[in-house]
Amino acid sequence: MTYCVAMRLADGLVFASDSRTNAGFDQISTFRKMHVFEQPGERELVLLSAGNLATSQSIISLLERRAGTDIANLLNTTSMFETAEIVGQTMREVIKRDNPDGKLNKVDFSCSMILGGQIKGEEHRLFNIYPEGNFIEATEETPYFQIGESKYGKPIIDRIVNYRTPLERAYQCALISFDSTMKSNLSVGMPLDVAIYRKDGLKPCFTDRVEEHCDYFHTLRQQWHQGIQELFTGLQPPGLG
Repeated sequence: MTYCVAMRLADGLVFASDSRTNAGFDQISTFRKMHVFEQPGERELVLLSAGNLATSQSIISLLERRAGTDIANLLNTTSMFETAEIVGQTMREVIKRDNPDGKLNKVDFSCSMILGGQIKGEEHRLFNIYPEGNFIEATEETPYFQIGESKYGKPIIDRIVNYRTPLERAYQCALISFDSTMKSNLSVGMPLDVAIYRKDGLKPCFTDRVEEHCDYFHTLRQQWHQGIQELFTGLQPPGLG
């Protein structure tokens, strides 16, 4: 299992993903879930993946292999919408190749992806691409997407993030959503990959791999925990008698 979140805000884009794919008492595996395709000054694209690891790796490999060729690929599209279509088509292609008749019903070949970024001359955009290859786009009313183990980190984002939220605050919120998720589900774990892009910058303004020993992450989670405890303690008693 994994957890990824991406936000499209007025000031830019925030991406975060964990790196755990398998967790047990005697085995923990990690793989990077964030993939970047870029042409500096012309386009910046980020893909987050969750689901069947073999499927997602095949999709990324095909997208990388075709980038820079004469066929339609992530580096020669004219819009983010067209880019999302290519990712969806590649997803369908890989799943059909690995399970052509759809008969291996005991094996889940599906994966989900979030695509975000900006192409010069166009607004920054964010898409949630489903296992079937179709997709939806983030709006000002719905400015973020999650894939993977999303339910534990959703409440904090719903309460804090809106389209006008500053990138720094959104970054904090993303980290806290991961802390909440990791507290409730051992299948999501560190290190975390983070990338932040300011609107029209066409390059990352901040990237980081948040490791277990990250001082800022530990300080943030302690402040969050202490703040919740103090707030709860200060709530008006129910007067049960």
